[in-house]
Amino acid sequence: MKYILMMNCPKTGYETFGAWPKKDLQANIAFMIGFDKDLRKEGVLVSAEGLASPQEAKRVRAGKDGAPITDGVFPEAKEYLAGYWIVDVETPEQAYAIAARASAAPGPGGAPMNMPIEVRQVMSGPPEDLL
Repeated sequence: MKYILMMNCPKTGYETFGAWPKKDLQANIAFMIGFDKDLRKEGVLVSAEGLASPQEAKRVRAGKDGAPITDGVFPEAKEYLAGYWIVDVETPEQAYAIAARASAAPGPGGAPMNMPIEVRQVMSGPPEDLL
């Protein structure tokens, strides 16, 4: 079963993260690189990506003529998706255990951040009863 593990950060998270001391930033990045390598070795990583700052994001919808209409950043949002992993595991509990490992990424001073990681199963298609 595939699961997406989504790491969200508060609205001010990108600025706060960027203000950390360099050694703390390096420790966090080293953790994430090592974490991804471990998931690859374990054979469970399907995909992982970090996302650019929310200031670079746009909301897009189709206009009446089908042309894209873009809106600026999301001022009403309290949190933003910072990155994600897609893992392929046998049980939900395995996905939860991986999410807990990601949650423990080091923050300032090396203390675990214990950030919440949202875990959701990736559906391969619509439920059979709706086809």
